Amino acid sequence: MQTTLTVQCPWCFERLELWVDPYTAGEFVRDCDVCCRPWRVFVARDASGRLQVNVQRSG
Repeated sequence: MQTTLTVQCPWCFERLELWVDPYTAGEFVRDCDVCCRPWRVFVARDASGRLQVNVQRSG
């Protein structure tokens, strides 16, 4: 089960690795490691357990 993936910051557009706990699902807020602006991260898993993540601007 994949728990690390590369996402792009919706503010500064840097590509960063995002680690997601294997049991996490739903929504949480995280700050960008580069520009420190907040992201809204949506996490879901399909029937086979594959991770699906959507990152949007928050705040």
